[in-house]
Amino acid sequence: MSKAIYPGSFDPPTLGHLDIIYRASRIFGSLVIGVVENPAKNALFSLEERVSLIKKEVKSLKNVSVCSFNGLLVDFVRKKGCNVVIRGLRFVSDFEAEFQMTLMNKKLYPQLETVFIFTDEKYSYISSSLVKEVASFGGNIDEFVSKNVKNALAKKRRLLIGERRDGSLGRYTE
Repeated sequence: MSKAIYPGSFDPPTLGHLDIIYRASRIFGSLVIGVVENPAKNALFSLEERVSLIKKEVKSLKNVSVCSFNGLLVDFVRKKGCNVVIRGLRFVSDFEAEFQMTLMNKKLYPQLETVFIFTDEKYSYISSSLVKEVASFGGNIDEFVSKNVKNALAKKRRLLIGERRDGSLGRYTE
């Protein structure tokens, strides 16, 4: 049975991420979603929140598991007894950085293979950063994330910005 790992920060997980997860789960017998803790990135959601969000999204996929990791991807891959990594691509322009990372990982772990999956074109313009920006201004993100993630973003926004007495979101003022 083939096993693959799909690593990422998933802050937050988008429909583009889920598209890659669903498709990879049909290709591989076992798929591990590795949610990375990257101190260099200023994450909106904690590591535990991101793991929880993805677990809710993939609970119907029996061959998919979700866990967190920190450090080098190749160390995580070895620990999981795997030699295939899934990388999602939105545009050809994503390929350059991904290819550079693939070559470094291959140098560190020669048995590692990387499989690139292009997201469906309807999700190709979606990024976690853009979703967070739109959500921070109260924009409609229904086409970018699941209802579960949308609710988590709304809750996070209320905590960060405040909720008006009338229940609408915005800066809290008396």
